[in-house]
Amino acid sequence: MEDRNYIMREITPLSERDFFYIADRRKSEFTYPIHCHTEYELNFVENAAGVRRVVGDSAEVIGNFDLVLITGKDLEHVWEQHECTSSDIREITIQFSPDIFSKNFEIKNQFASIGHMLERARCGLCFPQQAIMKVYNLLDKLASEEQGFYAVMDFMSILYELSLYDDARVLASSSFAKIENFSDSRRIQKVQKYIGEHYREDIRLNTLADMVGMTPVSFSRFFRLRTGKTLSDYIIDIRLGFATRLLVDSSRTIAEICYDCGFNNLSNFNRMFKRKKNCSPKEFRESYRKKKVVI
Repeated sequence: MEDRNYIMREITPLSERDFFYIADRRKSEFTYPIHCHTEYELNFVENAAGVRRVVGDSAEVIGNFDLVLITGKDLEHVWEQHECTSSDIREITIQFSPDIFSKNFEIKNQFASIGHMLERARCGLCFPQQAIMKVYNLLDKLASEEQGFYAVMDFMSILYELSLYDDARVLASSSFAKIENFSDSRRIQKVQKYIGEHYREDIRLNTLADMVGMTPVSFSRFFRLRTGKTLSDYIIDIRLGFATRLLVDSSRTIAEICYDCGFNNLSNFNRMFKRKKNCSPKEFRESYRKKKVVI
């Protein structure tokens, strides 16, 4: 049973004739509800330490600077006041249509890094402090000038500079965002596809190693090298991603969700959820619903 009337699908003010839309706000609190939209969004927040940023199933308390790119059309997100006491918050939001980047555009050598960044940002992408400082003046300049030709060039410069930071961090899990996110290794792709199809079942290391013709020890090492995660952590993250999506999208009980997502023990599920998400499944569900909006 679907229960998504508490998430607002935002109708953005971006015109079809505009390359992008920008809003530069000075505020003392965040009051906008959790929402999603088809437009891509780059959101910069300054002087808002203590604010809680939610992107999909990722929830983090931010520092004085925060810069996030979101290109997933169904990826819910919100910045909540939480413990922030600042009365001088600055938020610059840039929204732009996915249509401005055709596939032919993204595969050109000069724009390949931007294309790769936009793809990663389907799960939300958080940029490191160094990247924020690199584009800070460009963001400030862009917010104060008219949307002419040079403003578009400044905007493209911002995207390009950000695309050079490989240490930008993916926020939401791919299973929550309903996105297939595969390694560039064919052997790992085969395993990832299998896990995505069989996450509800008991998945054995020997089975996966046999699939790619490797010993279990060699495969475990190879998997971690290629994905940056141990096999067990990867499987847990996939299962938790599906679980958090069900917590948001359905009214099923936590126990039902636990067993349907491959966990065979409710207390273990709650413990693992708390360790990975810093809250219980019940708290996660309630955090999405406390700002209920009827569409």
